[in-house]
Amino acid sequence: MSEEVLRRLIRTYMQTPQPGYAMIWQGGEPTLMGSPFFEKVVAYQKRFGRQGARIANSLQTNAVRITDDLAAHLGRYRFLTGCSIDGPPGVHDRHRKTASGKPTHARVMEGVRTLRANRVRVNALALVSRAGVEKPLEVYRHLKDQGFAYIQFIPCLELDDAGSPLPFSVDGESWGRFMRAVFDEWHARDQARISVRLFDSVLYRLVTGKAGECRLAPRCDGYFVVEHNGDIYPCDFFVEPRWKIGNIMEMSWQEARSSETYRRFAALKGQWSEACASCEHLPLCMGDCLKYRMAQGGEPRTPSSLCSGWKAFFDATMDRFRSLAARIPRTSF
Repeated sequence: MSEEVLRRLIRTYMQTPQPGYAMIWQGGEPTLMGSPFFEKVVAYQKRFGRQGARIANSLQTNAVRITDDLAAHLGRYRFLTGCSIDGPPGVHDRHRKTASGKPTHARVMEGVRTLRANRVRVNALALVSRAGVEKPLEVYRHLKDQGFAYIQFIPCLELDDAGSPLPFSVDGESWGRFMRAVFDEWHARDQARISVRLFDSVLYRLVTGKAGECRLAPRCDGYFVVEHNGDIYPCDFFVEPRWKIGNIMEMSWQEARSSETYRRFAALKGQWSEACASCEHLPLCMGDCLKYRMAQGGEPRTPSSLCSGWKAFFDATMDRFRSLAARIPRTSF
């Protein structure tokens, strides 16, 4: 991203009327931009933000290029940092290798230690691929042992040109088993000390009736993606020509938000299948993320590729979720 695009992005965003501002920096690998880029980020936020404005920055990184200078800057300005770590070395290193094929787990943990030494809050984002999907407790316990108190699990499901899952992808049944096993352990031992984003989101929905993350929302209009050249899209899973909204160098955020493309994309979430419409879990699942319903240009009414896993997960956990939710005061959120 050029400085011209960065300046325009922050200046126009900070001019929008809202109580707080959230910016998530990801790539590719955003730390390739180096410390100077993120110093400019903060400088422009200070320059263009109104007095008293609350600004939240997040960074998503593989942590292998974390320097002391960058970590110090992230700590100073409270960048919440998500670290991609898929589990213990035997799981993580299966797919996360250097260009020369070397393992990266040790380098990731070195980066995490550098971040923590600079008082950066570090969360774990674990991609659940074929490498780890049958080892849920090994993965979960490793992340706990490494000191991660906030963990997010993301299902890995990518298709080839013919629409068949690539070899590292998971299916619905294995995804459901993975999350059920993690929930069982979390429910028995870790409720008070470990945050698993999916579990937090379900509880938030049960207590408040609101969606704590976009996957559980009835519409897909919670954020924008801005590419390095200023192109705007409604979702980072749908950065493709048919969903391009415009360019930040040429349009306002109000124009982007009211654009026909954005409205059309937002409405797709509610176009679920008949099976979804009659499912008892629809108020929580909301048909799942469009990524898993519209793979390879499919229709939003196609059931999620992970549907069987979600059903099995909710069938096994909802009584316990409701019991937990009943003990949480609404004012906690």
